[in-house]
Amino acid sequence: MPSSALRSVRPRLLACAALLLCVSAPALAQRVVDGDLQQQMTPAEFKAAGLDKLDAAELATLNRWLQGKVEAATTQAVAAVREEAREEGRQEVIVKNRGFFDFGSSEPVTGVLQGEFRGFGQGRVYTLDNGQVWEQTDATSLAGVRKQSPKVSISPGVMGVWYMKVEGVNTRPKVRRTK
Repeated sequence: MPSSALRSVRPRLLACAALLLCVSAPALAQRVVDGDLQQQMTPAEFKAAGLDKLDAAELATLNRWLQGKVEAATTQAVAAVREEAREEGRQEVIVKNRGFFDFGSSEPVTGVLQGEFRGFGQGRVYTLDNGQVWEQTDATSLAGVRKQSPKVSISPGVMGVWYMKVEGVNTRPKVRRTK
């Protein structure tokens, strides 16, 4: 599987794993401490821990305390996994939609133009190696330039305007993301 395909599948796998953990963790925790300590431990473990010295009320209190600790730890772990999955999903949305929106970041979108760059002209379409497609929206022109797969940097400006900088070229036309 190509690395770009793997990168797009990985967040989904993490989200699915997080969802499964969220659903199964409480049941798993209940199964681990279902019943009391005497049922969970071998008679030798129970005696080695000194629990055989407890009366029935003390053992019941210890079992309730342990059940509460396991439930609290499970709840905390599930909340942490949910938050991590939520943040992974948020980051995936930001990466996928960068260029349609700037998300308050001044970091440029970077990549490599696919094919040959032949200058600027209004309405020209530029496809990046990450699959993004950008269209030039202003009349900036640059003729007589030919570069094979140059590096580009597309930076957000004010009011939703984006500017494309091609490596080795000083002109920066306005562009908008179309795909």
